[in-house]
Amino acid sequence: MAKFTADEKIQIVLRYLNGNESYREIGKAIGISSTIILNWVNQYKQNGVEAFLKRCTNYTQQFKLDVLNFMIENGMSLFETAAIFNIPAPSI
Repeated sequence: MAKFTADEKIQIVLRYLNGNESYREIGKAIGISSTIILNWVNQYKQNGVEAFLKRCTNYTQQFKLDVLNFMIENGMSLFETAAIFNIPAPSI
């Protein structure tokens, strides 16, 4: 899978939000999973363009536990929680 710049991700998200294309149609057109686009859209809705800017990649154990507790207490999915905290889902 190709890496996308922050600007490319934003353009893809806006293509979905402003257009008449589904996640699947866009994903197929650019060669990535529709799930990735769905995650980008959720991140954008929670955090705007800042969702795609470079961010901390090292999180303390306490922060990770707090995020997991939040996820469990609120019955949220991994990807919903990641979007709220503006962190990549695998970091949880």
